[in-house]
Amino acid sequence: MAGEAPVRVLGIETTCDETAAAVVERAADGSGRILANVVRSQIAEHVPYGGVVPEIAARAHVELLDGIIAQAMTEAGIGFAELSAVAAAAGPGLIGGVIVGLTTAKAIALVADRPLIAVNHLEAHALTPRLTDRLAFPYCLFLASGGHTQIVAVRGVGDNVRLGTTVDDALGEAFDKVAKMLGLPYPGGPEVERAAARGDAARFAFPRPMLGRDDANFSLSGLKTAVRNEAAKLGEPTPQDIDDLCAGFQAAALESVADRLKVGLRLFRDEFGDPRALVAAGGVAANAALRAVLERVAEEAGTPLVVPPPKLCTDNGAMIAWAGAERLAAGLVDSLNVAPRARWPLDGNVSVPAKFAHTRAAF
Repeated sequence: MAGEAPVRVLGIETTCDETAAAVVERAADGSGRILANVVRSQIAEHVPYGGVVPEIAARAHVELLDGIIAQAMTEAGIGFAELSAVAAAAGPGLIGGVIVGLTTAKAIALVADRPLIAVNHLEAHALTPRLTDRLAFPYCLFLASGGHTQIVAVRGVGDNVRLGTTVDDALGEAFDKVAKMLGLPYPGGPEVERAAARGDAARFAFPRPMLGRDDANFSLSGLKTAVRNEAAKLGEPTPQDIDDLCAGFQAAALESVADRLKVGLRLFRDEFGDPRALVAAGGVAANAALRAVLERVAEEAGTPLVVPPPKLCTDNGAMIAWAGAERLAAGLVDSLNVAPRARWPLDGNVSVPAKFAHTRAAF
């Protein structure tokens, strides 16, 4: 309604190894702007272990979150009494971290007497292009991160249908595991991308998992094993061997992604009509080679490609705050009894076509 005051939502993100808080404003016409977005990465804490250690991550969230929230509120220039709601990622994710963020949000909501909104971390990724590009529903989301690889039909707030998912490793997880087995530093995904740029992708004949299947699911464990087997044959791989292994792995993974996305877009059109766009989100969306694949698939499908800025593709508080603002506008709020969830299917509360029911197995 014209003249209606905008809503301002504090968002808290603690599902993995980023401690983040943000304040986002949503106008009555659906447009949004970020008033503050503070993210503290924990990469340095986890480097010695070659991956995220849940207990260390949760402890860091406890130590950092209050200060990060205070910084976000200061940068936004408002007090808690000026918030319309408090939102937190309530899952899916590492349960210790989820508990820290959700409990903190509950305390703020209780003291400030503001509504609490429990946000599905995956839906926050799914709704981000509505903040950055004012994208209308419905659209097709490709979510690729260390923990998730999914193709989702985003039809509305709280209305998502998962068209495809990974049956084993997530795309980012596969990149990280290949990096670790080849002795590359953590975080491994960017290291594999850099090595691949120097390598010969044709040297090794790696499989293209799931190529040509009628469903839109992914599988990457077999490809990862193929890389391990080829590396073992080499004994002590030279730097060039490692570059070539990375190049071959990345080429095979992205060819599989392209095929799976084409199927996903076809399934979307068959069931829901033309998508407004193909959207990419998640940390792996920062991979330049993947971006080229996405551009090609979108162009061939005659569909616009929307990729939010890298800082909004990876985990952040602004996406949680925006999802909270969208849910608040739809009249969706939660009680203080809402529970944290390690697993939370994005389409868990929506009736989906029977042909997609099997994709609910993960997350």
